[in-house]
Amino acid sequence: MSFEKITYSVDDEIAVIAFNDPKTMNAAGVDTIEEMSHALEMAGDEARCTIITGNGRGFCSGANLSAKPGSGAGPKRKPDAGRELDRVYNPFIKAMRTHPHPIITAVNGAAAGVGCSIALMGDFIVAAEGSYFLQAFRRIGLVPDGGSTYLLARTIGRARAMEMTLFGEKIPAKQALDWGLVNRVVADDKLMDEARNYALQLANGPTTALSMIRDLVWQAEDNDLDAQLQAERFAQRTAGRSPDFAEGVKAFLEKRPADFRKA
Repeated sequence: MSFEKITYSVDDEIAVIAFNDPKTMNAAGVDTIEEMSHALEMAGDEARCTIITGNGRGFCSGANLSAKPGSGAGPKRKPDAGRELDRVYNPFIKAMRTHPHPIITAVNGAAAGVGCSIALMGDFIVAAEGSYFLQAFRRIGLVPDGGSTYLLARTIGRARAMEMTLFGEKIPAKQALDWGLVNRVVADDKLMDEARNYALQLANGPTTALSMIRDLVWQAEDNDLDAQLQAERFAQRTAGRSPDFAEGVKAFLEKRPADFRKA
């Protein structure tokens, strides 16, 4: 399938999905997110790890305001700025959450608005030194969306989440690292090299276990201890029955590195 607003490629079982709309600095219009959703579904079947990034000067500048989202279709229909969230954006965020293998977000330039949400949905977040995160909704009289309030409150705590959303100020990559918003900050020109290095490590790993590890950690945001212990118990049963576990034990006994790609 050909895409107009994004690029998609798979190499060494690593899928790279990139926003690709330089005129809007990669604004996440409805058409863009629909393409992203389709590419993410393809990546789930064709790869063992997915990288989401942005081509050009920015990761994603947020929703495309020039398209007047939620403006309504008729004179008697009241505007609803949340309509497309139900139809397009929220399903994409949920698709990232339930993706069958780890997602790395490689953040270059601006990650603003819903672009910030997409960046923060990565299981592992690598940010370029020149990148920044921005919740600018208050500047246009809207509220954070795309799961931003959920992600921020659980990642950096209520106080910092309030600061970031109420004031709408840029959070540079270094500050984001200090706050625990991202995993790594790297030189701008090394971003994709570093992201691919991490992706290769994940692609070479045990797919069943890594899929369940990411799911367990996401569940832990909401579960109490008893629920989490049960989730781990049943995940361990599934992992213990997988070809990856058999290969891992065999490799351990034979004193060699496990080759999970052949498991």
